[in-house]
Amino acid sequence: MADGTWPSTTQTREPEDIAEHDHIYLDYAATTPLDPTVVREMMDFLETSDSFGNPASTHTYGQAAADVIERARIKVASLLAARPDEIVWTSGATEAINLGLKGAAFARRQQGNHIVTSAMEHKAVLDSVAWLAAQGFEISYVEPDDSGAITAACLAEVMRPDTILVSLTHLNNETGTITDIQALAPVFDNHTALLHVDAVQSVARLSTDDISIADLISISAHKMYGPKGVGALRVRHSLLNELVPQTHGGGHELGLRSGTLATHQILGMGCAAATVQQRRQLDLEHTRALDHRLRLHLDRIDEVAVNGHIRHRAAGILNVAFADVAADSLLLALDHIAISTGSACTSRVIRPSHVLTALGYQESRALSSIRISFGRFTTLSDIDHLGHSLQATIPSLRQLAQ
Repeated sequence: MADGTWPSTTQTREPEDIAEHDHIYLDYAATTPLDPTVVREMMDFLETSDSFGNPASTHTYGQAAADVIERARIKVASLLAARPDEIVWTSGATEAINLGLKGAAFARRQQGNHIVTSAMEHKAVLDSVAWLAAQGFEISYVEPDDSGAITAACLAEVMRPDTILVSLTHLNNETGTITDIQALAPVFDNHTALLHVDAVQSVARLSTDDISIADLISISAHKMYGPKGVGALRVRHSLLNELVPQTHGGGHELGLRSGTLATHQILGMGCAAATVQQRRQLDLEHTRALDHRLRLHLDRIDEVAVNGHIRHRAAGILNVAFADVAADSLLLALDHIAISTGSACTSRVIRPSHVLTALGYQESRALSSIRISFGRFTTLSDIDHLGHSLQATIPSLRQLAQ
Protein backbone atom coordinates (compact mmCIF):
# COMPACT_ATOMS: atom_id res chain seq x y z
CA MET A 1 0.00 0.00 0.00
CA ALA A 2 2.96 2.31 -0.54
CA ASP A 3 0.94 4.48 -2.90
CA GLY A 4 -1.36 5.45 -0.04
CA THR A 5 -4.48 3.86 -1.50
CA TRP A 6 -6.84 1.41 0.17
CA PRO A 7 -8.22 -1.74 -1.44
CA SER A 8 -11.84 -1.84 -2.45
CA THR A 9 -14.15 -4.33 -0.78
CA THR A 10 -15.21 -5.40 -4.26
CA GLN A 11 -11.69 -6.43 -5.23
CA THR A 12 -11.53 -10.22 -5.65
CA ARG A 13 -9.16 -12.86 -6.90
CA GLU A 14 -9.77 -16.57 -7.32
CA PRO A 15 -7.78 -18.93 -5.08
CA GLU A 16 -6.04 -20.56 -8.05
CA ASP A 17 -4.69 -17.13 -9.02
CA ILE A 18 -2.77 -16.82 -5.76
CA ALA A 19 0.83 -17.92 -6.08
CA GLU A 20 2.27 -20.39 -3.55
CA HIS A 21 4.56 -17.71 -2.13
CA ASP A 22 1.70 -15.25 -1.66
CA HIS A 23 0.82 -14.60 1.97
CA ILE A 24 -2.38 -13.22 3.46
CA TYR A 25 -2.46 -11.33 6.74
CA LEU A 26 -5.50 -11.95 8.93
CA ASP A 27 -4.10 -11.30 12.40
CA TYR A 28 -5.03 -7.65 12.93
CA ALA A 29 -5.85 -8.24 16.60
CA ALA A 30 -2.17 -9.05 17.16
CA THR A 31 -0.97 -5.98 15.28
CA THR A 32 -2.24 -3.88 12.39
CA PRO A 33 -0.23 -2.97 9.30
CA LEU A 34 1.16 0.55 9.27
CA ASP A 35 -1.06 2.97 7.41
CA PRO A 36 0.88 4.53 4.50
CA THR A 37 -0.07 8.02 5.70
CA VAL A 38 1.59 7.26 9.02
CA VAL A 39 4.70 5.93 7.30
CA ARG A 40 5.02 9.06 5.16
CA GLU A 41 4.63 11.44 8.11
CA MET A 42 7.18 9.55 10.18
CA MET A 43 9.68 9.31 7.32
CA ASP A 44 9.29 12.98 6.41
CA PHE A 45 9.98 13.90 10.03
CA LEU A 46 12.98 11.58 10.41
CA GLU A 47 14.53 12.92 7.22
CA THR A 48 14.37 16.48 8.58
CA SER A 49 17.82 17.55 9.75
CA ASP A 50 16.62 19.07 13.03
CA SER A 51 14.23 16.24 14.04
CA PHE A 52 16.56 14.73 16.63
CA GLY A 53 16.06 17.23 19.44
CA ASN A 54 15.18 16.05 22.94
CA PRO A 55 11.64 17.33 23.61
CA ALA A 56 12.59 18.04 27.23
CA SER A 57 15.30 20.52 26.17
CA THR A 58 14.60 24.25 26.14
CA HIS A 59 16.62 25.14 23.03
CA THR A 60 15.21 25.45 19.52
CA TYR A 61 15.76 21.79 18.61
CA GLY A 62 14.08 20.57 21.77
CA GLN A 63 11.13 22.89 21.42
CA ALA A 64 10.59 21.83 17.80
CA ALA A 65 10.33 18.22 18.99
CA ALA A 66 8.06 19.25 21.87
CA ASP A 67 5.73 20.98 19.42
CA VAL A 68 5.44 17.77 17.39
CA ILE A 69 4.55 15.84 20.54
CA GLU A 70 1.92 18.32 21.65
CA ARG A 71 0.24 18.29 18.24
CA ALA A 72 0.09 14.50 18.43
CA ARG A 73 -1.28 14.74 21.98
CA ILE A 74 -4.14 16.89 20.68
CA LYS A 75 -4.97 14.28 18.01
CA VAL A 76 -5.01 11.36 20.45
CA ALA A 77 -7.07 13.41 22.92
CA SER A 78 -9.55 14.18 20.16
CA LEU A 79 -9.89 10.47 19.36
CA LEU A 80 -10.74 9.77 23.02
CA ALA A 81 -12.88 12.89 23.50
CA ALA A 82 -10.41 13.93 26.21
CA ARG A 83 -8.40 16.99 27.15
CA PRO A 84 -4.85 17.05 25.72
CA ASP A 85 -3.38 17.32 29.23
CA GLU A 86 -5.12 14.04 30.11
CA ILE A 87 -2.95 12.07 27.66
CA VAL A 88 0.15 10.44 29.16
CA TRP A 89 2.55 8.86 26.66
CA THR A 90 3.82 5.33 27.31
CA SER A 91 5.80 2.69 25.44
CA GLY A 92 2.60 0.82 24.66
CA ALA A 93 -0.61 -0.51 26.16
CA THR A 94 1.15 -2.86 28.58
CA GLU A 95 2.91 0.06 30.25
CA ALA A 96 -0.27 2.15 30.15
CA ILE A 97 -2.20 -0.64 31.87
CA ASN A 98 0.51 -1.09 34.50
CA LEU A 99 0.60 2.64 35.21
CA GLY A 100 -3.18 2.91 35.30
CA LEU A 101 -3.85 -0.08 37.54
CA LYS A 102 -0.90 0.15 39.90
CA GLY A 103 -0.94 3.94 40.00
CA ALA A 104 -4.65 4.05 40.84
CA ALA A 105 -4.49 1.18 43.33
CA PHE A 106 -1.75 2.79 45.40
CA ALA A 107 -3.36 6.22 45.10
CA ARG A 108 -6.61 4.91 46.62
CA ARG A 109 -5.19 2.37 49.07
CA GLN A 110 -6.28 4.28 52.15
CA GLN A 111 -9.87 4.16 50.91
CA GLY A 112 -9.89 0.39 50.39
CA ASN A 113 -7.94 -2.51 48.93
CA HIS A 114 -10.52 -4.27 46.75
CA ILE A 115 -10.05 -4.44 42.95
CA VAL A 116 -12.48 -5.92 40.43
CA THR A 117 -11.65 -7.29 37.00
CA SER A 118 -12.63 -10.34 34.91
CA ALA A 119 -10.85 -13.56 34.05
CA MET A 120 -11.24 -12.70 30.33
CA GLU A 121 -8.90 -9.70 30.41
CA HIS A 122 -5.61 -9.39 28.55
CA LYS A 123 -2.59 -10.77 30.37
CA ALA A 124 -1.30 -7.23 30.92
CA VAL A 125 -4.30 -6.68 33.19
CA LEU A 126 -4.34 -10.13 34.78
CA ASP A 127 -0.63 -10.11 35.57
CA SER A 128 -0.84 -6.57 36.95
CA VAL A 129 -3.68 -7.43 39.32
CA ALA A 130 -1.88 -10.63 40.34
CA TRP A 131 1.12 -8.49 41.31
CA LEU A 132 -1.18 -6.14 43.22
CA ALA A 133 -2.63 -9.14 45.04
CA ALA A 134 0.89 -9.99 46.20
CA GLN A 135 1.10 -6.44 47.60
CA GLY A 136 -1.96 -7.01 49.76
CA PHE A 137 -4.84 -5.98 47.49
CA GLU A 138 -7.87 -8.23 47.25
CA ILE A 139 -9.00 -9.16 43.74
CA SER A 140 -12.48 -10.26 42.64
CA TYR A 141 -13.31 -11.52 39.16
CA VAL A 142 -16.70 -10.61 37.77
CA GLU A 143 -18.45 -13.50 36.01
CA PRO A 144 -20.19 -13.00 32.66
CA ASP A 145 -23.87 -13.84 32.26
CA ASP A 146 -25.10 -16.90 30.38
CA SER A 147 -24.54 -15.17 27.03
CA GLY A 148 -20.90 -14.37 27.84
CA ALA A 149 -21.45 -10.65 28.45
CA ILE A 150 -20.49 -8.62 31.52
CA THR A 151 -23.54 -6.62 32.54
CA ALA A 152 -24.27 -4.06 35.24
CA ALA A 153 -25.98 -6.80 37.25
CA CYS A 154 -22.90 -9.03 36.99
CA LEU A 155 -20.63 -6.20 38.11
CA ALA A 156 -22.87 -5.10 40.96
CA GLU A 157 -22.67 -8.58 42.47
CA VAL A 158 -18.93 -8.27 43.17
CA MET A 159 -18.73 -4.58 44.08
CA ARG A 160 -18.11 -3.77 47.74
CA PRO A 161 -17.90 -0.57 49.80
CA ASP A 162 -14.10 -0.92 49.80
CA THR A 163 -13.82 -1.44 46.02
CA ILE A 164 -11.38 1.18 44.75
CA LEU A 165 -10.82 0.13 41.14
CA VAL A 166 -12.56 -1.77 38.34
CA SER A 167 -10.73 -2.79 35.16
CA LEU A 168 -12.58 -4.17 32.13
CA THR A 169 -11.88 -4.60 28.43
CA HIS A 170 -14.13 -2.75 25.99
CA LEU A 171 -13.52 -5.21 23.15
CA ASN A 172 -12.08 -8.63 23.90
CA ASN A 173 -8.96 -9.29 21.86
CA GLU A 174 -9.69 -13.00 21.40
CA THR A 175 -13.44 -13.21 20.82
CA GLY A 176 -14.38 -9.71 19.67
CA THR A 177 -17.08 -9.56 22.35
CA ILE A 178 -18.09 -6.02 23.29
CA THR A 179 -18.61 -4.95 26.88
CA ASP A 180 -21.25 -2.23 27.01
CA ILE A 181 -19.31 0.18 29.22
CA GLN A 182 -22.02 2.83 29.19
CA ALA A 183 -24.53 0.31 30.53
CA LEU A 184 -22.31 -0.14 33.59
CA ALA A 185 -22.67 3.53 34.56
CA PRO A 186 -25.41 2.95 37.20
CA VAL A 187 -22.98 0.79 39.19
CA PHE A 188 -20.67 3.78 39.60
CA ASP A 189 -23.38 6.39 40.25
CA ASN A 190 -23.16 6.03 44.02
CA HIS A 191 -19.68 4.57 44.25
CA THR A 192 -16.21 6.14 44.37
CA ALA A 193 -14.43 3.28 42.59
CA LEU A 194 -12.36 4.25 39.57
CA LEU A 195 -12.95 2.61 36.20
CA HIS A 196 -10.08 1.59 33.93
CA VAL A 197 -10.98 0.50 30.41
CA ASP A 198 -8.64 -1.45 28.14
CA ALA A 199 -9.58 0.09 24.79
CA VAL A 200 -6.66 -1.33 22.84
CA GLN A 201 -8.80 -3.30 20.39
CA SER A 202 -11.84 -1.06 20.35
CA VAL A 203 -10.32 2.34 19.65
CA ALA A 204 -10.06 1.63 15.91
CA ARG A 205 -13.27 -0.42 15.67
CA LEU A 206 -15.90 1.18 17.91
CA SER A 207 -17.06 4.63 18.94
CA THR A 208 -14.98 6.05 21.78
CA ASP A 209 -18.17 7.73 23.05
CA ASP A 210 -18.99 4.30 24.47
CA ILE A 211 -16.20 4.57 27.06
CA SER A 212 -16.66 8.19 28.10
CA ILE A 213 -17.44 7.23 31.70
CA ALA A 214 -13.96 5.71 32.19
CA ASP A 215 -11.46 7.41 34.50
CA LEU A 216 -8.50 5.66 32.88
CA ILE A 217 -8.20 4.40 29.28
CA SER A 218 -5.28 2.42 27.85
CA ILE A 219 -4.56 2.36 24.10
CA SER A 220 -1.73 1.31 21.79
CA ALA A 221 -0.64 2.76 18.44
CA HIS A 222 0.11 -0.56 16.76
CA LYS A 223 -3.50 -1.75 17.13
CA MET A 224 -4.78 1.25 15.15
CA TYR A 225 -2.42 1.27 12.14
CA GLY A 226 0.38 3.14 13.93
CA PRO A 227 3.92 2.17 14.98
CA LYS A 228 4.91 -0.27 17.70
CA GLY A 229 6.58 0.96 20.85
CA VAL A 230 4.19 3.77 21.73
CA GLY A 231 0.88 3.96 23.57
CA ALA A 232 -1.04 6.25 25.87
CA LEU A 233 -2.98 6.31 29.09
CA ARG A 234 -5.86 8.71 29.30
CA VAL A 235 -6.05 9.95 32.92
CA ARG A 236 -9.11 11.93 33.94
CA HIS A 237 -7.99 15.46 34.82
CA SER A 238 -9.06 15.19 38.44
CA LEU A 239 -6.70 12.20 38.90
CA LEU A 240 -3.55 13.69 37.36
CA ASN A 241 -2.17 14.77 40.73
CA GLU A 242 -3.34 11.59 42.45
CA LEU A 243 -2.03 8.75 40.29
CA VAL A 244 1.16 7.18 41.71
CA PRO A 245 3.99 7.06 39.12
CA GLN A 246 5.51 3.67 38.34
CA THR A 247 8.59 4.97 36.51
CA HIS A 248 10.89 7.50 38.14
CA GLY A 249 13.72 9.67 36.89
CA GLY A 250 13.24 13.07 35.34
CA GLY A 251 9.61 13.89 36.03
CA HIS A 252 8.44 13.78 32.41
CA GLU A 253 4.72 13.64 31.54
CA LEU A 254 3.62 15.61 34.60
CA GLY A 255 5.79 13.34 36.71
CA LEU A 256 3.67 10.30 35.82
CA ARG A 257 6.02 8.63 33.35
CA SER A 258 9.70 9.59 33.32
CA GLY A 259 11.86 8.98 30.27
CA THR A 260 12.84 10.75 27.05
CA LEU A 261 9.92 10.66 24.65
CA ALA A 262 10.23 8.97 21.25
CA THR A 263 9.15 11.90 19.10
CA HIS A 264 8.85 10.04 15.78
CA GLN A 265 6.73 7.24 17.28
CA ILE A 266 4.45 9.70 19.06
CA LEU A 267 4.11 11.59 15.78
CA GLY A 268 3.05 8.31 14.15
CA MET A 269 0.50 7.60 16.87
CA GLY A 270 -1.00 11.05 16.47
CA CYS A 271 -1.29 10.56 12.72
CA ALA A 272 -2.84 7.11 13.23
CA ALA A 273 -5.39 8.56 15.66
CA ALA A 274 -6.39 11.28 13.23
CA THR A 275 -6.72 8.74 10.41
CA VAL A 276 -8.94 6.49 12.55
CA GLN A 277 -11.26 9.43 13.17
CA GLN A 278 -11.35 10.39 9.50
CA ARG A 279 -11.99 6.84 8.26
CA ARG A 280 -14.09 5.40 11.08
CA GLN A 281 -17.31 4.95 9.08
CA LEU A 282 -15.47 3.74 5.97
CA ASP A 283 -13.47 1.23 8.01
CA LEU A 284 -16.60 0.04 9.79
CA GLU A 285 -18.54 -0.54 6.57
CA HIS A 286 -15.53 -2.25 4.98
CA THR A 287 -14.98 -4.60 7.92
CA ARG A 288 -18.68 -5.45 8.20
CA ALA A 289 -18.71 -6.50 4.54
CA LEU A 290 -15.67 -8.71 5.08
CA ASP A 291 -17.18 -10.17 8.25
CA HIS A 292 -20.40 -11.05 6.45
CA ARG A 293 -18.46 -12.71 3.64
CA LEU A 294 -16.45 -14.79 6.11
CA ARG A 295 -19.60 -15.99 7.88
CA LEU A 296 -21.00 -17.15 4.52
CA HIS A 297 -17.88 -19.26 3.96
CA LEU A 298 -18.03 -20.72 7.47
CA ASP A 299 -21.68 -21.69 6.94
CA ARG A 300 -20.46 -24.11 4.27
CA ILE A 301 -18.36 -26.08 6.78
CA ASP A 302 -19.86 -28.69 9.12
CA GLU A 303 -19.52 -28.51 12.90
CA VAL A 304 -18.30 -24.94 13.23
CA ALA A 305 -19.10 -22.80 16.26
CA VAL A 306 -18.40 -19.14 16.98
CA ASN A 307 -16.91 -18.47 20.40
CA GLY A 308 -18.09 -15.50 22.43
CA HIS A 309 -21.22 -13.43 22.21
CA ILE A 310 -23.05 -13.91 18.92
CA ARG A 311 -24.67 -10.46 18.73
CA HIS A 312 -22.52 -8.19 20.91
CA ARG A 313 -19.43 -8.70 18.76
CA ALA A 314 -17.37 -6.27 16.74
CA ALA A 315 -16.87 -7.01 13.06
CA GLY A 316 -13.31 -8.01 12.26
CA ILE A 317 -12.49 -10.34 15.18
CA LEU A 318 -13.96 -13.82 14.93
CA ASN A 319 -13.03 -16.76 17.16
CA VAL A 320 -14.12 -20.04 15.61
CA ALA A 321 -14.02 -23.64 16.82
CA PHE A 322 -13.79 -26.51 14.32
CA ALA A 323 -14.86 -29.79 15.93
CA ASP A 324 -12.24 -32.58 15.85
CA VAL A 325 -9.54 -30.30 14.43
CA ALA A 326 -6.48 -29.27 16.43
CA ALA A 327 -5.96 -25.54 16.01
CA ASP A 328 -2.17 -25.85 15.82
CA SER A 329 -2.51 -28.41 12.99
CA LEU A 330 -4.83 -26.08 11.13
CA LEU A 331 -2.36 -23.20 11.45
CA LEU A 332 0.39 -25.39 10.02
CA ALA A 333 -1.82 -26.48 7.13
CA LEU A 334 -2.62 -22.84 6.34
CA ASP A 335 0.92 -21.55 6.89
CA HIS A 336 0.58 -18.99 4.10
CA ILE A 337 -2.33 -17.33 5.93
CA ALA A 338 -1.52 -15.37 9.08
CA ILE A 339 -4.15 -16.33 11.66
CA SER A 340 -3.69 -17.28 15.31
CA THR A 341 -5.00 -19.31 18.21
CA GLY A 342 -5.49 -16.24 20.39
CA SER A 343 -3.54 -13.47 22.07
CA ALA A 344 -0.14 -12.81 20.53
CA CYS A 345 1.31 -12.59 24.05
CA THR A 346 0.61 -16.29 24.70
CA SER A 347 0.05 -17.81 21.24
CA ARG A 348 3.44 -19.58 21.15
CA VAL A 349 2.36 -21.76 24.08
CA ILE A 350 0.04 -24.65 23.17
CA ARG A 351 -2.57 -24.51 25.90
CA PRO A 352 -6.24 -23.59 26.08
CA SER A 353 -7.05 -19.90 25.81
CA HIS A 354 -7.71 -18.45 29.26
CA VAL A 355 -10.48 -16.35 27.69
CA LEU A 356 -12.31 -19.36 26.27
CA THR A 357 -11.95 -21.39 29.45
CA ALA A 358 -13.21 -18.41 31.47
CA LEU A 359 -16.30 -18.43 29.23
CA GLY A 360 -16.90 -22.04 30.23
CA TYR A 361 -15.84 -23.79 27.03
CA GLN A 362 -14.33 -27.26 27.38
CA GLU A 363 -10.60 -27.67 26.79
CA SER A 364 -11.21 -29.68 23.61
CA ARG A 365 -13.19 -26.80 22.09
CA ALA A 366 -10.64 -24.21 23.15
CA LEU A 367 -7.83 -26.23 21.56
CA SER A 368 -9.86 -26.46 18.33
CA SER A 369 -10.35 -22.69 18.06
CA ILE A 370 -8.65 -20.08 15.93
CA ARG A 371 -8.91 -16.30 15.83
CA ILE A 372 -9.37 -14.58 12.49
CA SER A 373 -8.98 -10.80 12.58
CA PHE A 374 -8.93 -8.27 9.77
CA GLY A 375 -9.45 -4.63 8.96
CA ARG A 376 -8.58 -1.69 6.76
CA PHE A 377 -6.30 -3.38 4.23
CA THR A 378 -8.02 -6.76 4.00
CA THR A 379 -9.76 -7.52 0.71
CA LEU A 380 -12.72 -9.71 -0.16
CA SER A 381 -10.24 -11.85 -2.07
CA ASP A 382 -8.30 -12.47 1.12
CA ILE A 383 -11.48 -13.62 2.87
CA ASP A 384 -12.50 -15.75 -0.11
CA HIS A 385 -9.11 -17.43 -0.19
CA LEU A 386 -9.30 -18.19 3.52
CA GLY A 387 -12.84 -19.53 3.13
CA HIS A 388 -11.93 -21.84 0.24
CA SER A 389 -8.80 -22.99 2.07
CA LEU A 390 -10.79 -23.84 5.20
CA GLN A 391 -13.40 -25.72 3.17
CA ALA A 392 -10.64 -27.79 1.56
CA THR A 393 -8.49 -28.29 4.66
CA ILE A 394 -10.94 -29.00 7.50
CA PRO A 395 -12.31 -32.30 6.06
CA SER A 396 -8.76 -33.52 5.40
CA LEU A 397 -7.61 -32.78 8.94
CA ARG A 398 -10.68 -34.48 10.38
CA GLN A 399 -10.02 -37.55 8.29
CA LEU A 400 -6.40 -37.68 9.50
CA ALA A 401 -7.56 -37.38 13.12
CA GLN A 402 -9.81 -40.46 12.89
